Amino acid sequence: MKPKSKILIIAGSDSSGGAGIQADIKTVTALGSYAMTAITAVTSQNTSGVLSIFPVLPKEIERQINYTCSDISPDAIKIGMLHSSKVINSVIHALKSIKNKKIILDPVMIAKGGAKLINKKAIKDLKNKLIKRAYLLTPNIPEAEVLTNMKIKSDKDMILAGKILLKLGVKNVLIKGGHGKSKIIKDVFLSKKEIKIFINKKINTKNTHGTGCTLSSAITVFISCGKPLKKSCALGIKYVNHSIKSNLNYGKGCGPVNHLNSIYIKKKFV
Repeated sequence: MKPKSKILIIAGSDSSGGAGIQADIKTVTALGSYAMTAITAVTSQNTSGVLSIFPVLPKEIERQINYTCSDISPDAIKIGMLHSSKVINSVIHALKSIKNKKIILDPVMIAKGGAKLINKKAIKDLKNKLIKRAYLLTPNIPEAEVLTNMKIKSDKDMILAGKILLKLGVKNVLIKGGHGKSKIIKDVFLSKKEIKIFINKKINTKNTHGTGCTLSSAITVFISCGKPLKKSCALGIKYVNHSIKSNLNYGKGCGPVNHLNSIYIKKKFV
């Protein structure tokens, strides 16, 4: 089978395979597209937490992006963990030479186990320099709280936070509601023209490591294949929910989802 599209993934490595660039590659491949990568950091982690983070030099990140894209042009770009200001600026510089406006930015800040993955200066540059280049921003509730300097406790708060993020220059926002305590998950999509709330039942499991990475990569695939943005978000959410339901139960902590589950339900995404 020939890949449907080509995706460039800019993100950190997760040695446990549940999140980060490993989750991104699995998602892109399982949904029928071709994954290219630029690794921003190497982490030593498992389902219980992050032991260490080894940063890749900013110039090497830029080289990965430029050298790869000079040969194979991506149909869409997914950006994940960018842990420092220097890394963010190197990525911004590299993106200037790529004529692609389909950039999906997942502002990875905190690992599932609670480890901080980005510093304060980087958060400032993310807000002031990178967000405005994104076609879609996909923060979870804690990340949206950091980016907007507000507490999010309700649907109205999510909508208000989304409007604040739109003012930073991003074209569209999807705030993921999985961190909420309700048995119903509400993911809130906002653009300058509309608001859409995706409603799903919360799946009772601790095995949700990498769901944010997985969702943003899935959405990137659907967008790259020409599907409308809201439809891409809906399909991405459906893919993640099916992946969670598989409940692999690997590891002693927050286990990964089953990215290969899409092979079983592929017809639902065509």
